[in-house]
Amino acid sequence: MTASIRPYRPADRAAVYDVCVRTADAGGDARDLLDDPELPGHVFAGPYLELCPELAFVLADDAGAVVGYALGALDTPAFVVAYRERWLPRFAGSHPPPARPPVTRDERLRDELHRPERMLTPRFAGYPSHLHVDLVPRAQGHGSGRALIATVCAALRAAGSPGVHLGVVRRNERALGFYAHIGLERLAATDGAVFFGRSFATG
Repeated sequence: MTASIRPYRPADRAAVYDVCVRTADAGGDARDLLDDPELPGHVFAGPYLELCPELAFVLADDAGAVVGYALGALDTPAFVVAYRERWLPRFAGSHPPPARPPVTRDERLRDELHRPERMLTPRFAGYPSHLHVDLVPRAQGHGSGRALIATVCAALRAAGSPGVHLGVVRRNERALGFYAHIGLERLAATDGAVFFGRSFATG
């Protein structure tokens, strides 16, 4: 598949949300698992498109369709503050936090939506930036994931970041292998996730 990377445009929002839900089940398609298929986008894509669009890039196929993206945040603690102040208020009525401990997938996502501070644990002092990258299956295996990461890392480095981290759920074995393969440093692990990073001080 021929594909190219370009900066995000506001007209790409629906396509980015579509890629997000198609990869939201540990890299697999979650559309049939959710009552609200926009929830993954509200949690994992929308705040980046709104708060730091200059660090958002999309992968477009030869027909122009968006088949992947990479999203970055320069300073994670500052991003969390902006998320709570500028992103969350729009969901107060339409997507309130669950009134009980979350059970369903939708409830767990609404719980995550209202807990941006989750991004601060664990905290990596030398890697204050973070990123998300997702590609639909047909866009994988062609070097595009590596190129997307390199693109957002270059933008973060140019903005003054000393390093970036990302987290991946343990169930996503393909992603775990991919990040190790492209040389990201394993920083930490919890029961549910593994965290990788890249220092811009060392390359």
